[in-house]
Amino acid sequence: MERAQFEAAWKKLVADAAKTTANTGCVGCERCERCTDCTFCRESKSMARSHYCTSCDGCTDCSHCARCLACLACQQCTECERCIASAYLVRCIACSGCTYCFGCVGLTKRDFHILNEPYDRPTYFALVAKLTRELRIA
Repeated sequence: MERAQFEAAWKKLVADAAKTTANTGCVGCERCERCTDCTFCRESKSMARSHYCTSCDGCTDCSHCARCLACLACQQCTECERCIASAYLVRCIACSGCTYCFGCVGLTKRDFHILNEPYDRPTYFALVAKLTRELRIA
């Protein structure tokens, strides 16, 4: 096989894969595309082994997330991108091993942070309740 043959075959393979929207091994998913081994997800795309997620794209091993993109092993996250092994994050990007963070970017193993600043637990929950209402995050 020569370079030109490989490139042509590869482009055709990519184009054919892009046309496929079927889910594989999913149970109870609604309006999802290209998902594998997921359960009870809704309106999500390209998910793998995720459960009860809504409007997510490209997440793997996540559960109960909403509007997240490319997260891995996250739970109860909302509007997050590229977060890993985290829980209860809202509007966070590239956080890893974090819990209870809101609007944070690039944190590792942190808890109870808003905009990358630490807060005590009661203050964190009070501020998050207010921000959630004002920003209309469901």
